Amino acid sequence: MKTLITLLIISTQALFAITSVAPVEIGDDVGLHTKVEVSLETKRGNTDKDNYKASLRVTYDSNASYAMWAEVSGEYGQTSTVEDTNKLYSHVRYIHKITEEVVRAEVFAQLQKDEYKLIQERAVTGAGARFRIFDLFGKGKGYAGIGGLFERIDYIQNTYANPSEENIRLNSYLAYSIDFGEKSSFSYTFYYQPLYNDINDYVGTHDAELKLPIHKNLYLKVALSYNADSKPPLGVKGYDFTQETALMLKF
Repeated sequence: MKTLITLLIISTQALFAITSVAPVEIGDDVGLHTKVEVSLETKRGNTDKDNYKASLRVTYDSNASYAMWAEVSGEYGQTSTVEDTNKLYSHVRYIHKITEEVVRAEVFAQLQKDEYKLIQERAVTGAGARFRIFDLFGKGKGYAGIGGLFERIDYIQNTYANPSEENIRLNSYLAYSIDFGEKSSFSYTFYYQPLYNDINDYVGTHDAELKLPIHKNLYLKVALSYNADSKPPLGVKGYDFTQETALMLKF
Protein backbone atom coordinates (compact mmCIF):
# COMPACT_ATOMS: atom_id res chain seq x y z
CA MET A 1 0.00 0.00 0.00
CA LYS A 2 2.85 2.43 0.85
CA THR A 3 4.42 1.79 -2.56
CA LEU A 4 1.17 2.63 -4.37
CA ILE A 5 0.60 5.82 -2.39
CA THR A 6 4.23 6.92 -2.94
CA LEU A 7 3.90 6.41 -6.71
CA LEU A 8 0.64 8.34 -6.66
CA ILE A 9 2.17 11.33 -4.86
CA ILE A 10 5.28 11.41 -7.07
CA SER A 11 3.25 11.16 -10.27
CA THR A 12 0.94 14.02 -9.30
CA GLN A 13 3.85 16.41 -9.64
CA ALA A 14 4.49 15.51 -13.29
CA LEU A 15 1.49 14.16 -15.13
CA PHE A 16 -1.58 15.68 -16.68
CA ALA A 17 -5.30 13.26 -18.22
CA ILE A 18 -7.79 10.49 -18.54
CA THR A 19 -8.70 7.52 -16.39
CA SER A 20 -9.47 3.88 -17.06
CA VAL A 21 -13.06 2.77 -16.37
CA ALA A 22 -12.62 -1.01 -16.71
CA PRO A 23 -13.54 -2.64 -13.36
CA VAL A 24 -10.76 -4.38 -11.43
CA GLU A 25 -11.43 -7.94 -10.19
CA ILE A 26 -9.33 -10.07 -7.85
CA GLY A 27 -7.42 -12.72 -9.80
CA ASP A 28 -7.83 -11.17 -13.26
CA ASP A 29 -4.35 -9.64 -13.55
CA VAL A 30 -2.14 -11.19 -10.88
CA GLY A 31 0.89 -9.30 -9.57
CA LEU A 32 2.07 -5.71 -9.97
CA HIS A 33 1.17 -3.94 -13.23
CA THR A 34 1.40 -0.41 -14.62
CA LYS A 35 -0.59 1.39 -17.34
CA VAL A 36 0.47 4.67 -18.93
CA GLU A 37 -1.72 6.73 -21.27
CA VAL A 38 -0.83 9.83 -23.30
CA SER A 39 -2.98 12.07 -25.50
CA LEU A 40 -1.63 15.17 -27.31
CA GLU A 41 -3.48 17.69 -29.49
CA THR A 42 -1.98 20.59 -31.44
CA LYS A 43 -3.80 22.92 -33.88
CA ARG A 44 -2.32 25.85 -35.82
CA GLY A 45 -3.84 28.20 -38.39
CA ASN A 46 -7.38 29.48 -37.91
CA THR A 47 -7.34 27.84 -34.45
CA ASP A 48 -4.28 27.80 -32.18
CA LYS A 49 -4.73 25.12 -29.54
CA ASP A 50 -2.54 22.84 -27.45
CA ASN A 51 -3.94 20.12 -25.19
CA TYR A 52 -1.98 17.56 -23.17
CA LYS A 53 -3.38 14.60 -21.27
CA ALA A 54 -1.76 11.66 -19.51
CA SER A 55 -2.46 9.12 -16.78
CA LEU A 56 -0.66 6.51 -14.74
CA ARG A 57 -2.27 3.53 -12.97
CA VAL A 58 -0.46 1.05 -10.72
CA THR A 59 -2.36 -2.12 -9.76
CA TYR A 60 -1.49 -4.96 -7.41
CA ASP A 61 -3.57 -8.17 -7.50
CA SER A 62 -2.87 -10.76 -4.77
CA ASN A 63 -4.83 -13.49 -6.63
CA ALA A 64 -6.18 -14.50 -3.21
CA SER A 65 -8.13 -12.07 -1.06
CA TYR A 66 -7.52 -8.52 -2.28
CA ALA A 67 -6.56 -6.16 -5.08
CA MET A 68 -5.60 -2.50 -4.92
CA TRP A 69 -4.81 0.27 -7.34
CA ALA A 70 -3.71 3.89 -7.47
CA GLU A 71 -4.21 6.27 -10.36
CA VAL A 72 -3.19 9.83 -11.16
CA SER A 73 -4.27 11.77 -14.22
CA GLY A 74 -4.49 15.30 -15.49
CA GLU A 75 -5.10 17.61 -18.39
CA TYR A 76 -3.70 20.98 -19.42
CA GLY A 77 -4.75 23.09 -22.40
CA GLN A 78 -4.35 26.50 -24.05
CA THR A 79 -6.26 28.21 -26.86
CA SER A 80 -4.52 31.15 -28.56
CA THR A 81 -1.91 31.02 -25.73
CA VAL A 82 -4.66 31.50 -23.12
CA GLU A 83 -5.01 28.71 -20.57
CA ASP A 84 -8.48 27.12 -20.68
CA THR A 85 -7.95 23.67 -19.08
CA ASN A 86 -6.18 22.70 -15.88
CA LYS A 87 -7.23 19.48 -14.14
CA LEU A 88 -5.64 17.00 -11.76
CA TYR A 89 -7.14 13.78 -10.38
CA SER A 90 -5.85 11.02 -8.09
CA HIS A 91 -7.56 7.95 -6.68
CA VAL A 92 -6.60 5.01 -4.42
CA ARG A 93 -8.86 1.97 -3.96
CA TYR A 94 -8.64 -1.30 -2.00
CA ILE A 95 -10.92 -4.24 -2.82
CA HIS A 96 -11.28 -7.20 -0.42
CA LYS A 97 -12.95 -10.55 -1.03
CA ILE A 98 -15.98 -11.28 1.20
CA THR A 99 -17.37 -14.32 -0.63
CA GLU A 100 -15.57 -16.43 -3.22
CA GLU A 101 -17.35 -15.10 -6.32
CA VAL A 102 -19.94 -12.40 -5.67
CA VAL A 103 -19.36 -9.97 -2.77
CA ARG A 104 -16.44 -7.56 -2.35
CA ALA A 105 -15.78 -4.75 0.16
CA GLU A 106 -14.21 -1.50 -1.10
CA VAL A 107 -12.56 1.51 0.52
CA PHE A 108 -11.26 4.48 -1.46
CA ALA A 109 -9.84 8.00 -1.29
CA GLN A 110 -9.72 10.65 -3.99
CA LEU A 111 -8.32 14.14 -4.62
CA GLN A 112 -9.08 16.36 -7.59
CA LYS A 113 -8.70 19.90 -8.88
CA ASP A 114 -10.41 21.64 -11.81
CA GLU A 115 -9.75 25.36 -12.16
CA TYR A 116 -12.39 25.92 -14.82
CA LYS A 117 -15.10 24.33 -12.68
CA LEU A 118 -13.83 26.58 -9.85
CA ILE A 119 -12.73 23.57 -7.77
CA GLN A 120 -9.58 24.35 -5.82
CA GLU A 121 -9.71 20.93 -4.15
CA ARG A 122 -12.27 18.14 -3.79
CA ALA A 123 -11.28 15.47 -1.25
CA VAL A 124 -13.33 12.27 -0.98
CA THR A 125 -13.20 9.21 1.26
CA GLY A 126 -15.69 6.35 1.12
CA ALA A 127 -16.49 2.68 1.49
CA GLY A 128 -19.08 0.20 0.30
CA ALA A 129 -19.90 -3.23 -1.08
CA ARG A 130 -19.66 -4.48 -4.65
CA PHE A 131 -21.66 -7.37 -6.11
CA ARG A 132 -20.97 -9.33 -9.29
CA ILE A 133 -24.24 -9.42 -11.24
CA PHE A 134 -23.13 -11.43 -14.29
CA ASP A 135 -20.20 -13.34 -15.73
CA LEU A 136 -20.16 -14.22 -19.44
CA PHE A 137 -17.87 -17.26 -19.40
CA GLY A 138 -14.85 -15.17 -18.47
CA LYS A 139 -15.33 -12.79 -21.45
CA GLY A 140 -17.54 -10.25 -19.72
CA LYS A 141 -18.36 -9.24 -16.15
CA GLY A 142 -20.85 -6.85 -14.61
CA TYR A 143 -20.95 -5.30 -11.14
CA ALA A 144 -23.22 -3.18 -8.94
CA GLY A 145 -21.89 -1.17 -6.01
CA ILE A 146 -23.54 0.58 -3.07
CA GLY A 147 -22.02 2.57 -0.21
CA GLY A 148 -21.35 6.06 1.03
CA LEU A 149 -18.77 8.82 0.87
CA PHE A 150 -17.74 12.02 2.59
CA GLU A 151 -16.56 14.95 0.46
CA ARG A 152 -15.07 18.33 1.17
CA ILE A 153 -14.97 20.91 -1.63
CA ASP A 154 -13.00 24.16 -1.52
CA TYR A 155 -13.79 26.53 -4.36
CA ILE A 156 -11.45 29.06 -5.96
CA GLN A 157 -12.17 32.48 -4.43
CA ASN A 158 -14.81 31.20 -2.02
CA THR A 159 -17.75 33.58 -1.82
CA TYR A 160 -21.19 33.68 -0.25
CA ALA A 161 -22.53 32.12 -3.47
CA ASN A 162 -19.87 29.37 -3.56
CA PRO A 163 -18.91 28.54 0.03
CA SER A 164 -16.84 25.49 0.96
CA GLU A 165 -18.91 22.32 1.23
CA GLU A 166 -18.85 19.23 3.43
CA ASN A 167 -21.29 16.57 2.23
CA ILE A 168 -22.26 12.99 2.94
CA ARG A 169 -23.41 11.27 -0.25
CA LEU A 170 -24.74 7.88 -1.16
CA ASN A 171 -22.48 6.18 -3.67
CA SER A 172 -23.93 3.74 -6.20
CA TYR A 173 -22.65 2.46 -9.52
CA LEU A 174 -23.02 -0.07 -12.32
CA ALA A 175 -19.97 -1.26 -14.24
CA TYR A 176 -19.24 -3.88 -16.84
CA SER A 177 -16.46 -4.93 -19.19
CA ILE A 178 -16.69 -7.22 -22.23
CA ASP A 179 -13.69 -8.75 -24.00
CA PHE A 180 -13.75 -9.53 -27.71
CA GLY A 181 -11.19 -10.46 -30.32
CA GLU A 182 -7.73 -11.27 -29.02
CA LYS A 183 -7.08 -8.30 -26.72
CA SER A 184 -9.92 -5.87 -27.38
CA SER A 185 -12.46 -4.80 -24.77
CA PHE A 186 -15.38 -2.45 -24.14
CA SER A 187 -16.12 -1.05 -20.68
CA TYR A 188 -18.85 1.16 -19.21
CA THR A 189 -19.38 2.66 -15.75
CA PHE A 190 -22.27 4.73 -14.36
CA TYR A 191 -22.05 6.50 -10.99
CA TYR A 192 -24.95 8.14 -9.13
CA GLN A 193 -24.07 10.08 -5.97
CA PRO A 194 -26.95 11.97 -4.32
CA LEU A 195 -26.84 13.72 -0.95
CA TYR A 196 -28.04 11.29 1.71
CA ASN A 197 -30.88 13.68 2.68
CA ASP A 198 -31.68 15.25 -0.73
CA ILE A 199 -31.78 13.07 -3.86
CA ASN A 200 -32.28 16.20 -5.99
CA ASP A 201 -28.70 17.24 -5.20
CA TYR A 202 -26.64 14.67 -7.07
CA VAL A 203 -23.53 14.03 -9.15
CA GLY A 204 -23.80 11.52 -12.00
CA THR A 205 -21.21 10.24 -14.46
CA HIS A 206 -21.23 8.00 -17.54
CA ASP A 207 -17.88 6.68 -18.78
CA ALA A 208 -17.32 4.33 -21.72
CA GLU A 209 -14.10 3.14 -23.32
CA LEU A 210 -13.06 0.97 -26.24
CA LYS A 211 -9.59 -0.55 -26.07
CA LEU A 212 -7.95 -1.96 -29.22
CA PRO A 213 -4.49 -3.58 -29.51
CA ILE A 214 -1.91 -1.98 -31.80
CA HIS A 215 1.32 -3.88 -31.15
CA LYS A 216 2.30 -6.08 -28.20
CA ASN A 217 1.62 -3.97 -25.07
CA LEU A 218 0.54 -0.83 -26.96
CA TYR A 219 -3.20 -0.09 -27.25
CA LEU A 220 -5.47 2.52 -28.78
CA LYS A 221 -8.18 3.74 -26.41
CA VAL A 222 -11.30 5.70 -27.40
CA ALA A 223 -13.25 7.12 -24.45
CA LEU A 224 -16.52 8.99 -23.94
CA SER A 225 -17.47 10.75 -20.70
CA TYR A 226 -20.58 12.65 -19.57
CA ASN A 227 -20.64 14.23 -16.11
CA ALA A 228 -23.63 15.98 -14.55
CA ASP A 229 -23.92 18.07 -11.36
CA SER A 230 -27.47 19.04 -10.44
CA LYS A 231 -26.26 21.97 -8.32
CA PRO A 232 -22.94 23.22 -9.73
CA PRO A 233 -21.09 26.27 -8.40
CA LEU A 234 -22.42 29.64 -9.51
CA GLY A 235 -21.12 30.42 -13.00
CA VAL A 236 -20.37 26.79 -13.91
CA LYS A 237 -22.43 24.65 -16.30
CA GLY A 238 -24.12 21.58 -14.87
CA TYR A 239 -22.63 19.11 -17.34
CA ASP A 240 -19.46 18.20 -19.25
CA PHE A 241 -19.09 15.93 -22.29
CA THR A 242 -15.69 14.66 -23.43
CA GLN A 243 -14.55 12.42 -26.28
CA GLU A 244 -10.89 11.53 -26.47
CA THR A 245 -8.47 9.15 -28.13
CA ALA A 246 -5.27 8.04 -26.43
CA LEU A 247 -2.40 5.59 -26.64
CA MET A 248 -2.05 3.23 -23.68
CA LEU A 249 1.05 1.24 -22.73
CA LYS A 250 0.57 -1.67 -20.33
CA PHE A 251 3.44 -3.47 -18.59
